[in-house]
Amino acid sequence: MPASPDPRQPDAALAWFSSLPGQGIVAAEQDVLPDVVAPLPDLPWLWLGPGVGQPPVRRHRAVALHRAASGWRGDVLCDGALPIASECLGAVLVQHALDADARLQPWLAECARVLAPGGTLWIAALNPWSPFRGHWARTGLHARDPGHWQAALVRAGFVRPAMHLHWMGPRWRSGHGEAGVGALDRLRAAFALSVVKRATSPMRIRPARRLRLAPTRAGLPLAGRAIDPSLRKSR
Repeated sequence: MPASPDPRQPDAALAWFSSLPGQGIVAAEQDVLPDVVAPLPDLPWLWLGPGVGQPPVRRHRAVALHRAASGWRGDVLCDGALPIASECLGAVLVQHALDADARLQPWLAECARVLAPGGTLWIAALNPWSPFRGHWARTGLHARDPGHWQAALVRAGFVRPAMHLHWMGPRWRSGHGEAGVGALDRLRAAFALSVVKRATSPMRIRPARRLRLAPTRAGLPLAGRAIDPSLRKSR
């Protein structure tokens, strides 16, 4: 069982998403989520949210959890590791649920553990490059750039995580924003990244090489030298 995550309480900081600026970000993401889940494997899945918003409707209902204190509340209650079997989920959607955590590794490791090989991890996070960051300044929220997330995913056990990025939400004014992948979209309030869990390649075992003994004279190897035919005859 992995180590318990940081016991600090992030739910107070995540309450910002219930404000008007925060609701503008969540509303833009709610429009995107149905397209995110449409191509996912037809397996059970997990949604982790900040206390607002809801998982999209799908054939297999998600286990929906909201960040609270040191753990999660919702369909199940837990204060440490997720009470979910390893490699049983087709997808994990994290919608700003980690934006108030000082440490990402414990929960990203949990996401890697519960995902089946070929499963998708989708994360919506605050964009540190956006002018919109003035709205969440000094709230206790953490905005990390995509490079930071990628390095954290590698440390959590994702093999060669090729990330796909999507920018969402308003640029400055509070309200319902849009989404896109253009140059100006990089200034939007949030972005989503997705990675696929790859199975770890098994170690290749090389076949044992047969050693061929070198010819000897008086019990000593001749170190690869050619044998004089006259020596063979004298023997």
